[in-house]
Amino acid sequence: MVSKKTTSRIIKILEPLYTAKGMVDLGNPEDTLIATLLSARTTDEQVLKVYPGLRKRFPRLQDFAEADVKDIESCISSIGLYHNKARAIKALAIRLLEVYDGQVPKTIEELITLPGVGRKTASCVLWYSFKIPAMAVDTHVFRIAHRLGWAQGKDPVIVEQELMQVIPQDLWGPVNRIFVQFGRDICKPLTPQCWRCPVRDLCPYQPKTTP
Repeated sequence: MVSKKTTSRIIKILEPLYTAKGMVDLGNPEDTLIATLLSARTTDEQVLKVYPGLRKRFPRLQDFAEADVKDIESCISSIGLYHNKARAIKALAIRLLEVYDGQVPKTIEELITLPGVGRKTASCVLWYSFKIPAMAVDTHVFRIAHRLGWAQGKDPVIVEQELMQVIPQDLWGPVNRIFVQFGRDICKPLTPQCWRCPVRDLCPYQPKTTP
């Protein structure tokens, strides 16, 4: 098993290079929750294009709860899976109002009971909104963790548990933001640019790619 000293060293090397604010770090739990839900199989840019208009049309949870699903769909029709996401947003709003008095819960156990919310979304909400340490495993984190040898699991839930064992708790939250940017810039899915990688000498991934 890789040591926390090694994982911390690699994260600390990457951290100052990837300082952009996380896409779903929208400042409050409600926006973070809905935006993260929308981000599944969709680019950050697409979510950021539709989100302001969505909230202008539906500024309150009550507005979502009372809306016709087709009206929600019309605001997000340019993003992937918008039919499912519109239904999830309406159901999510109803659940928050009926069970949580309109407040976003602060535990992963409660968050994953909400419509459309999986562990990645729940972890993003915990970290970005409440600064509660959580490990959000998306496709970038999953891929990079395997390349670095930090995880072997084939399921994101298993990888989440593996990473929590080898990464210091104070770095759980930042890992998602750093690895998402690192994964788009250098450690890409099909064509990783190993020759540019600042941690290539610490990475066991083979074969290393060249220009």
